[in-house]
Amino acid sequence: MAVFPKQWRTKCMLAKRVVTSLILAAVGLPAIVVGGIYYFLLIVFFIGLAAWEYVNLFRAVKMQPSVVVTIGGVLLVLVARAWFPTWAGGTLTILILIAMTYHLIAYERGRDQAALDLTTTLGGIVYLGWIGAYLIDLRNLPNGMTWLLIVLPAVWLADSGAYFVGKRWGRHRLSPRLSPKKTWEGYWAGVVTGTLGGVLMAWLWSYYGGANVSLLVGAALGLVLSLFTTLGDLGESLFKRLGGIKDSGNIFPGHGGAFDRIDSWLWAAVLGYYLINWFIL
Repeated sequence: MAVFPKQWRTKCMLAKRVVTSLILAAVGLPAIVVGGIYYFLLIVFFIGLAAWEYVNLFRAVKMQPSVVVTIGGVLLVLVARAWFPTWAGGTLTILILIAMTYHLIAYERGRDQAALDLTTTLGGIVYLGWIGAYLIDLRNLPNGMTWLLIVLPAVWLADSGAYFVGKRWGRHRLSPRLSPKKTWEGYWAGVVTGTLGGVLMAWLWSYYGGANVSLLVGAALGLVLSLFTTLGDLGESLFKRLGGIKDSGNIFPGHGGAFDRIDSWLWAAVLGYYLINWFIL
């Protein structure tokens, strides 16, 4: 009888994950297809919320990254990269100087750990703002909608394959300290499902979407992304372990917070952008 509640909780959690995923797809896919301001606002929502969660993760362990400079800086970088690309580098440079000025003042006011706070503020701006902006750059490539809808589904399928296989057959831990539930069995299952996902999306676009994407290109993208995007997930776990926190937030039932949702997307966007831009276009 003691086993039933655990099984019931597992099924409820899975149901929450599925329902949340369907709702996010219903909101996100039209924005990806339409692009422009609608897609930009979607990315701003996810990354802006992730920046808020990022600040709270560090404040939970008594660090004090600037809320205004971190979140405001992330949003300014996104705006610059999306709408004023020639100003993007200058925007980031000025934000670095503003962050240092803020924390210099904080030190003078008695905050002895201001130097560590500065690195946290800068880390949020660069990782979530600059790296996160590649989600916009990827959509802005020629045939960007097609590429985005190959890259992200490949990652989603890799995550799903890793989750289900790891939960059922996982025995050997992939990263015991950062993410004890991840296993090598789940990881390699994710590589397989991610690669097949890339092939599937390339086939769908070629035969039904009118795009000229070979199955080999889809397989290569799926393989590289599924091999490396787990590092994005583990990277966020690095932040969460610092504060002993399981999820970055609870806005998405069954999934956690916005940062939990986009952790692997960040790596996927960068890798996908350069793979497509350098080797395919």
